[in-house]
Amino acid sequence: MKIPINSVNTLNNIINLYSQLPRKHQMLIICCSIFMLFLLVLPSNPGQEHKVAGLPSVEVGKKNKLELTNLAAETIKAEANASDNAVNWQTVNVKSGDSLGKILSGLGFPAKTTHQIANTEGADILKRLKVGDELQIASNEQQKLVALSYAVSPVKTLQLSKSESGFEVAFDEKQVERRISYAQATIKSNFWNAALGAGMTNAQIMNLANIFGWDIDFALDIRAGDNFSVMYENEYIDGEFVGHGAILAAEFENHGEMFQAVRFKDGEYYTPSGKSMRKSFLRAPVSFNYISSNFKPKRYHPILKRYKAHNGVDYRAPTGTPVKAAGSGRVIASTYNKYNGNYVFIQHANSIVTKYLHFSKRAVKKGQRVKQGQVIGYVGSTGLSQAPHLHYEFLLNGVHRNPRTVKLPEALPINKQYKEEFTASATQLLTELQGSKRTLLAATDVSQQEIAE
Repeated sequence: MKIPINSVNTLNNIINLYSQLPRKHQMLIICCSIFMLFLLVLPSNPGQEHKVAGLPSVEVGKKNKLELTNLAAETIKAEANASDNAVNWQTVNVKSGDSLGKILSGLGFPAKTTHQIANTEGADILKRLKVGDELQIASNEQQKLVALSYAVSPVKTLQLSKSESGFEVAFDEKQVERRISYAQATIKSNFWNAALGAGMTNAQIMNLANIFGWDIDFALDIRAGDNFSVMYENEYIDGEFVGHGAILAAEFENHGEMFQAVRFKDGEYYTPSGKSMRKSFLRAPVSFNYISSNFKPKRYHPILKRYKAHNGVDYRAPTGTPVKAAGSGRVIASTYNKYNGNYVFIQHANSIVTKYLHFSKRAVKKGQRVKQGQVIGYVGSTGLSQAPHLHYEFLLNGVHRNPRTVKLPEALPINKQYKEEFTASATQLLTELQGSKRTLLAATDVSQQEIAE
């Protein structure tokens, strides 16, 4: 077949035009040509639709209208979403007087944002920010808050994020690794210094005193030669130490008598036989400091200048030291006179009355019900008192008893259904505690020998 000259000239013009195009345009034309050729030679059934990802349906053999307008709209929307995802994070340290609203306002966020967050379920903790806390706050290019991160503790982090309805909260909790550690010491001067020397923190020392506080008066009963051993947890996150955990087992030898305590899964402490360490009364209604006088049938009164029965214990402590109810009961007196100063009397079960004298300030009223450990007043020097102290009395059936030695009613023992489990756990923990004690004592002896040499 003879090709017309005009057609040849047209083809030559197209080739010349193609050769003058930039390289990338030439490649685009080649790719489009190959794609169209692929569509022409691809077998198909009449009426079957061919679909290309991201494009409308194309039916072979028919004219098709491409909705380019919708496609462009989707492209613009995707670009807008990508722009929204570009966020800027800021770190804010909470200062004195700061609140979430004040912080967000200072960063340029409207009051509406604070209101939405305040009404988000789980975000209540953000209303109780403390000085020194750190907030991570993210905003997008439209200067809208899209995320917030707040470390509630070394273990738990609050994650707040933008949602269609406002905000939503989730908590991210890290895995805590617990390692067992031990402390042991013999008291030479006082319990506090011995515990510090054994590597215990202030909080651990108070926890140990609280465990045995129903059996030992740490203000009065501690003597040189007393000793203690403690088994406790240390907590780590990602291999980094973050704090001390619970005391698992402990023993305290006081005046030659051994007291032992084991922690169970309910968080309470029991003796090895399963009796609760808790009693109906605390041995001392104040944290241990030092006591000016002991329980004596008679003593020379420094103000009245005569010998007078001293039916109680004086706990000398700074003015304002909190005083706790030794046991639960009802306040039967809360008033003032020139002898007792500000004082409180509490009626307990089993015909027991406790008396607290010389308060600087009373914290309860007559007729009020109080619980064991509740603050009822503060140490002072009112009435016949030469220095700030608490005078504490314990009466059974109207007769004064020495609060340091009187036998106290015990709390309920461990539930029978857990007795076997507890016994196995207690035996294991106390065995480990005894092993660590022997090891620590041996290491101490070696160190002392090396120093002597």
